[in-house]
Amino acid sequence: MDCTKVKGGYCCFGSTRSMEYVVTTEKLTKIYGKKAAVQDIDLKIGEGEIYGLIGRNGAGKTTIMRMLSGLSNPTSGSFSLFGKNGPEAKKELSKVGVLIEEPGIFPKMNAYDNLRAKCIARGCDSPEYINGLLELVGLSDTGKKKAGSFSLGMRQRLGIALALAGDPKLIILDEPINGLDPQGIVEVRNTLSRLRDERGITIMISSHILDELGKLADHYGIIDGGKLIDEFTTDEMISKSTRYTLVVTDKNEEAAKLIRKMNIGEVDFADENTIRVKAEFDRSKNVVKKLVENDIFVKEVNAGKFTLEDYFLSITGGGNTDEQTDKDGSVQDAKV
Repeated sequence: MDCTKVKGGYCCFGSTRSMEYVVTTEKLTKIYGKKAAVQDIDLKIGEGEIYGLIGRNGAGKTTIMRMLSGLSNPTSGSFSLFGKNGPEAKKELSKVGVLIEEPGIFPKMNAYDNLRAKCIARGCDSPEYINGLLELVGLSDTGKKKAGSFSLGMRQRLGIALALAGDPKLIILDEPINGLDPQGIVEVRNTLSRLRDERGITIMISSHILDELGKLADHYGIIDGGKLIDEFTTDEMISKSTRYTLVVTDKNEEAAKLIRKMNIGEVDFADENTIRVKAEFDRSKNVVKKLVENDIFVKEVNAGKFTLEDYFLSITGGGNTDEQTDKDGSVQDAKV
């Protein structure tokens, strides 16, 4: 296992996997002008898994997905699809379904006709096939309702159906749950789980909603500043997870000093108002007693658990979203 130097220390989640890889990249790099949108990306996506790509706006997620989808050419480096490299990899793009940014739907057409238009291009436009895809994504009962009046969740699921036309072995989905209401998120999450579990489809997905991604993905890659700074599995994440206790008092600085002297666990600040003690909740009952004995008023005590979002924030710094300009002067990958 390799340890990578990151902000705040070293990260050692990554491990070597032994499986068939649907996607591998080697020093994959994309440069716009003088700025590297992504640089030296080495990642691996195993067959039949959901790979969650994590990063802020501007980190490089969409740029990576565009290159793997054949929508943008790498400046340097390479990638393989289904074990094929170079020009041979491009021939494998017919096995890849893509939903990047907004789904390309015709608002005045219903779900069936939108999907049929895509299926005609893919040579798979039988009514049975189209209806099967609509049923798979939960849109079989929309009838003549026009796609323009669909909810955001329904449009995203139609976008996933469009990506599935032609029976791809890999689908690449950029932010498919962002902006959805809770019900829409659950619908899309359940759809993706079925695609993996029932059809063995490999899925690469990016999202800012880390709590939801943590319920879905099998493997994760964290992108920061255009670089891949860690890869880890769900099991590795769970094994590294720790529980903690959150304490709010009327004298937090003084309280933190007292708790540190108790040596029950690492003490820091979750935010400017909340002390975080990295110890099990039942070990923290003596904390309240100690603070009260020292005339510190305890306003609130809560139990918590180290999450995917906690880990992401612990190893990444601030970032911003910059539009990138391609060689022809057009704006590309505003959400990289």
